[in-house]
Amino acid sequence: MRVEIDTIKKRIETRSQQSRSKYLKKIEVWKNKSPNRNNLGCSNLAHTYAACGRKTSQNLNIKKFIGIITAYNDMLSAHAPFETYPSTLKKEAENLNLHIQVAGGVPAMCDGITQGEPGMELSLFSRDTIALSTAIGLSHNVFDSAICMGTCDKIVPGLLIGALQFGHLPIIFIPGGPMSTGISNAKKSETRKSYAAGEINKIELLSVEQQAYHSQGTCTFYGTANTNQLIAEAMGFQLPGAAFTPSDSPTRELLNLESLKSLMKLMDSEIGIGEMLCIENWMNAMIVLLASGGSTNLVIHLIAMARAAGYQINPQDFNDLSSIIPLLCQIYPNGTADVNEFHAEGGISRLLMNLLEADLIYNDIETGAGFGLELYTKTPHIDSINPKNLHWKQIDPIKHNLKSVATAKNPFKKNGGLKFIGGEIAEGVIKISALKNENEIISAPAKVFTSQQEILEAFEKQELNHDLILVLLGQSPSINGMPELHKLTSPINVLQSKGYKIALITDGRMSGASGSFPALIHAVSKKNNLYKIQDGDEIVLDLKNAELSLINCNLDERVPIDIFPENEGIGRELFKIFRTNVGPVNEGASIFYD
Repeated sequence: MRVEIDTIKKRIETRSQQSRSKYLKKIEVWKNKSPNRNNLGCSNLAHTYAACGRKTSQNLNIKKFIGIITAYNDMLSAHAPFETYPSTLKKEAENLNLHIQVAGGVPAMCDGITQGEPGMELSLFSRDTIALSTAIGLSHNVFDSAICMGTCDKIVPGLLIGALQFGHLPIIFIPGGPMSTGISNAKKSETRKSYAAGEINKIELLSVEQQAYHSQGTCTFYGTANTNQLIAEAMGFQLPGAAFTPSDSPTRELLNLESLKSLMKLMDSEIGIGEMLCIENWMNAMIVLLASGGSTNLVIHLIAMARAAGYQINPQDFNDLSSIIPLLCQIYPNGTADVNEFHAEGGISRLLMNLLEADLIYNDIETGAGFGLELYTKTPHIDSINPKNLHWKQIDPIKHNLKSVATAKNPFKKNGGLKFIGGEIAEGVIKISALKNENEIISAPAKVFTSQQEILEAFEKQELNHDLILVLLGQSPSINGMPELHKLTSPINVLQSKGYKIALITDGRMSGASGSFPALIHAVSKKNNLYKIQDGDEIVLDLKNAELSLINCNLDERVPIDIFPENEGIGRELFKIFRTNVGPVNEGASIFYD
């Protein structure tokens, strides 16, 4: 298997040779130019230090200068903890003869609030907006290094894309951690189904939802936010254990302080984040995404993030890896365990240990914790002698019959959590980690829609009570910003529970929390064939053979439909420039790359 993985790595390296070389040359130039404090004019320096107060500013020229980019707001439970992080780090910095200033904030929207609403059409574009905001904060060019604070969906990818433009700087990421477990995700999901089926009222549903989302920290299911976090550790740009240490844990504060110490070491070694994240780090990201059954959103984000570092990853790379990498995790919605249970069973450390043991992941990488991914098989513990310090303990390798983590010798499934399907209609990605075998082949007539609201209304009218393949069009980045379609999950689950064969095909996205029914998403098609599908067309979605086909129909004889969605209100008109200039989804759906 390792030979096959190395082949894919070599293929990406060859494809990326020119772009990676150009990127490394750029950051080498800026390494020699930065930081620029000593060359700044007196007025520039005075502005730099003005907020610090005169007494403090007198000593700043001799100190290492760290800029914080924060996604703090108290609208998002996952980002509310960041309110106090900068002040805590500033106090510690003084003890270490460092100086910290908050260089800027980035917007951070909550997909959980905007699901099914017009604001969701800004969600994907918020990633590139965050990258732009990160660049603005760091463009003052006075910093020796930086800290990025962010956790959720588009925020970590946006921060990393922005940070990689300053690849000459040592940069480390600090997350907020998950909230404690409230009501189980399974019960939450069943309650949503009951509401969709008309069995309970809105007050009853709200009560359960508030028991699930009840405090600061990330959601506890394994969606896009927590997939980000797992990947961040596997790539090494945040510390071991940082991802899923609870937001209210005493260990969390110590991890933040330890991140500062690690950043000092990176500054001493002069390893910028662009140099640190080499091809092996990006390979590890793809491998753990597949091994963990992570969010399909990360296929888009990893392609975009890697391009920011000069690496050209494409969907075929994910597809080929998925046939090699086994599924080693079952975290809700792929299983019953939430991220807190996963963490208690060894979590990311155990997953990485099992992958290293099977030689399915790269150990020889630079990380924020030092050299070698093996450092990430250790977990942080408060020192019993000195409770102000942490020590990392090697995880116990002898564990059997764990609920959420398996070994490569005895995986939950032989192949990774994602599958790429293609045919004359379209090609796209499908999350298979949570699917049952009876859903491997769906053959049914098409029912075409141009908005998720149309589907919800048809469900309410009981017009979908039969075998069918829902074809939802007009959801691509260039049409309406490619919103997540998570609102469809409960109704489709209700239909599936009634025994109907049902699937979804769309050029939109599904939430990282989805995956309980066959959903071919991120669909792209030649000759715009997807937009030629009509009601009643017989479609076969064959997951076993990775084929999407149409029975007794010649699409060449048809004209694709035009869709003109509403793109005004809730700020959508401001993002016209994004819709006009966004690249294709299989190239990361970004405005930054031609």
